[in-house]
Amino acid sequence: MVPRKHKGLLYNVWRWRAFFVLMLPAIVVLLINNYIPMLGAVIAFKNIKYSYPGFIRNLLESPWVGFRNFEFLFKSGSSWLITRNTLLYNFTFMVIGTILAVFFAIMINEVTNKRVAKVYQNIIFLPYFISYVGIASCVYAFLSYDSGLVNRTILPMLGLEPVDWYSQPKYWPLILNVVCQWKWAGYNSVMYLAAISGIDQTYYEAAIIDGASHWQRIRYITLPMLKPFIIIINLLALGRIFYSDFGLFFQTTMNSGMLYPSTIVIDTYVYNAMATTGDFGMSAAAGLYQALIGFVLVLSANSLVRKISPDNAIF
Repeated sequence: MVPRKHKGLLYNVWRWRAFFVLMLPAIVVLLINNYIPMLGAVIAFKNIKYSYPGFIRNLLESPWVGFRNFEFLFKSGSSWLITRNTLLYNFTFMVIGTILAVFFAIMINEVTNKRVAKVYQNIIFLPYFISYVGIASCVYAFLSYDSGLVNRTILPMLGLEPVDWYSQPKYWPLILNVVCQWKWAGYNSVMYLAAISGIDQTYYEAAIIDGASHWQRIRYITLPMLKPFIIIINLLALGRIFYSDFGLFFQTTMNSGMLYPSTIVIDTYVYNAMATTGDFGMSAAAGLYQALIGFVLVLSANSLVRKISPDNAIF
C-alpha cells in the first residue's frame, strides 16, 4: 500500500480558502481586541511614566524593573489575606451560584404555564440590571445602624440588640454571598434553561409512558444531560477565580477599612494602592498575575476532567 503523501499547511489553507475568507473578519476583530492588547503586559515589567511625548514612546523608553512591580503584592503583608479572600469568595460564589442557577432553571422549566414561567424568570432576572451603586443603597437601607430595616424592625421583633454591620467583618462573608447570588442567580439560570430546552423531548415522553414522576425525570434525565454543560461553565469560571467582582466588594461594603479582614480582595487592594501611589505598573503586574494563575487553573482542571471524563473536557 502506497502511503498517503502529506500535503502540508499551505495546501490545506488553499483547499479550505473559502472558510478562511469567511473567518477573516472574526480573526481580525479577535487580533485587535484580544491579542494586540497583550503587548501592554510589558508595563508590568517597566517603570512607566505617563508624560509628553506620548504613550508609545514612554512605553518603549521606560526602564525595565524586572519583578519589582510584583513585590507590592507579596511583600505588603496582606498577600495571604487578599489571596485567601479572593479564592474563597470566588469558590463559594461558583459552587452556590451553580446550584441556585440549576435549581431556578429546572423550576422554571417545570412550570407548564409559559406566561407564569416568564413572570418568574423576569422576577429573578431583574436584579441583574441593577447597578452595584443601587444595590449598595439597598443594602445600606437594610443594614444601617440607625435607620436600617434590620436594626429598627427585624431584630427588635426577635428581642435582639442592634448590630453595627459596617464595623464588624464577621457578618460580611454571608452578606456578600447573599447579595452576589441575588444579583447573578437569575442571569446564570438563563444559560441552564437554554440547555434544558435543548434536551430531546422524546426522553421525557418515554419516561412519562414508563410512569416516571417529575423528580425522577429531573434526576435521571435533566441533571445527567446538564452535567457536561455544568462542567464546561465551571471550567471556564475557574479562569477568573483570581478576579473579583469589583462593584460587589467596593460599592456594597462602601470600601470600609474596618471590614477589610473579610472584604479586601486583589482587585480592591490594587485599586486602593493605585489611588495612593498612581503607579500603573503595579496594577498591570497584578492583572498579569491574575491572568497567569487563571490560565494555569483552567489547564489543570481541564486535564483532571479529561482523565476522569474525556467527553466533558474543553480540549
